[in-house]
Amino acid sequence: MTGFGDARVQEHSMNVTVEIRAVNNRYFKLSLKSPDSYARYEGDIERVVREVIRRGTVQIAIGVQRLQTEARYELAEPAFQEYWNQYQQLTTKLQGVSDVPPPLSAFFQLPGVVQEKPQAEESNNEEWDVIEKCLRLALAKLQTFREKEGESIRSDLRNSCQLVHRELETVEQRAPLVVSEYRSRMLSRLEELLNDQGVTIEASDIIREVGIFTDRCDINEEISRLKSHLSQFESFLSSEESMGRKLEFLCQEMFREVNTIGSKANDITISHAVVEMKAAVERIRENLQNAE
Repeated sequence: MTGFGDARVQEHSMNVTVEIRAVNNRYFKLSLKSPDSYARYEGDIERVVREVIRRGTVQIAIGVQRLQTEARYELAEPAFQEYWNQYQQLTTKLQGVSDVPPPLSAFFQLPGVVQEKPQAEESNNEEWDVIEKCLRLALAKLQTFREKEGESIRSDLRNSCQLVHRELETVEQRAPLVVSEYRSRMLSRLEELLNDQGVTIEASDIIREVGIFTDRCDINEEISRLKSHLSQFESFLSSEESMGRKLEFLCQEMFREVNTIGSKANDITISHAVVEMKAAVERIRENLQNAE
C-alpha cells in the first residue's frame, strides 16, 4: 500500500527529521538516504521499519543537524608539534630566506592537526535513541495513512466477493436444470427424427447419452470449492494480521474454478454469470496488488 509519514525530533543537541514514502511492491525493498556519518545505523533502521511494513518499496530520507553546545574538534598536539619541528628545521637550513613565521592558522589546515573528538558510547546511544524516536513517529503517521487506504481496499474486496457469491448462487440454481433441459431437447429432436424415419430407439441409449452429457458438464465440485475459497477469503479479510500472500493464492484458485465452470457448463445463463465472476475476481486481483 502507498503512504507517507514525516517527523521531527530535537533532543540531545540534535535536530533529526525523517520522511518516509511507501509504494506498492510484492516484496520488501528499502532505500535509505542519510548523511554518510550515520550509515552505520542502516541495519537498525531496516529492523524498525520491518516491524511495521512487510511488503512494498520504502524510501526513507533522514536529516541530522547538530546543535553546537560544545567544541566537537580538538588540536592533535603531536601532529602539530611534528609539523612545527619540521618548520624549524627548514628555517634553519634556509636561514635568512624569511624571518617572518607563518600564522598558526596555516598549521591548523594541515592534515591531522585538527580532528573530531571521539564520541563516547553513551553519546552514540543517545544519537540512535533520537533517530529511532523520530523514525517511529514517522512510521506511525505512515501507518495511519496506510490503514485508511487498507479499509478502502478491504471494502472493495468484500464488494467483489459478494458479487461472486451472487453470481455463484445463480450458477448453482441453474446447474440442475441444464441436464433436464438437455434431456428434453434431445428427446424432442429424436422424436422428430424417428417420426420421419419410422425408427425406434432404446431408452437405455437415451439414458447413456444423457449420462455422458451430465458427466461432461457436472460443476458441483467446482461450485463447492469456489464456495470454500470465498468463505476462507472473507475470513482472511477479517483478520488483523497481514494476509496479502494468502489472499493472492486464494484469488488464483478462485479464478481457476471460475474458468473451469465456464468451460464445462453448456448454458448461456451460466456463461453470463461466469463473465461477471471473472470480472469480479480480476478486480480482486488488482486490489490485492495494493494490499499487504
